[in-house]
Amino acid sequence: MKIIKLISALIALPLLQACSDPGPTNTGVYLLLDTSGTYTKELTNAQKLVNVLLVKMEPSDSLAVARIDTGSFSEKDIIAKMTFNDRPSEANTQKRHFRDTMDNFVKEVKPARFTDITGGVLQAAEYLNEKNTGKKTILIYSDLKEELPEGYVRDIPFQLEGFDIVALNVTKLRSDNVDPREYMDRLEDWQRRVEEGGGSWRVINDMDRLERILG
Repeated sequence: MKIIKLISALIALPLLQACSDPGPTNTGVYLLLDTSGTYTKELTNAQKLVNVLLVKMEPSDSLAVARIDTGSFSEKDIIAKMTFNDRPSEANTQKRHFRDTMDNFVKEVKPARFTDITGGVLQAAEYLNEKNTGKKTILIYSDLKEELPEGYVRDIPFQLEGFDIVALNVTKLRSDNVDPREYMDRLEDWQRRVEEGGGSWRVINDMDRLERILG
């Protein structure tokens, strides 16, 4: 009888430990930067955003920045990525290196012909899932106008359970001024796709408000 009770207790112990394990509590942020056409002029503001993110990053948090271009479902479009060390001196060195990499990118970037936003979101989700962070945020710095090369297939459902998707600086195009319904339809279409994939969706054009949310 005592042996049976002991075995039962040993079986129950991992279950109790699993119930008490809150899981990872670190944060993962993946920032997608639109580099199409005249939107490259907006990248100096994106630099400021990256600096804010670097200040907010804590030990074991992960940050990645990638460009949106012709085919963005690829690691080659990641400009910089880092999981920050728990030693302050090492983390500060990592952040300086990250900032320098971003500064060089903005100086040398050339406009992309196409904007594969869907591919960028798919790549971002894959990256953050691999990092297994407790909080997963994808920031999209873009006008959200997707233009794909001929033959590219992007009619793919998102899998974004547990992801917070935030669209930033969604500037209005010239055609939006002619017909505002284009702008509204674009936002509604992205919201539908994200929410159908299980993610949450927000649009923030006030960078001060974003700082408060990230803080």
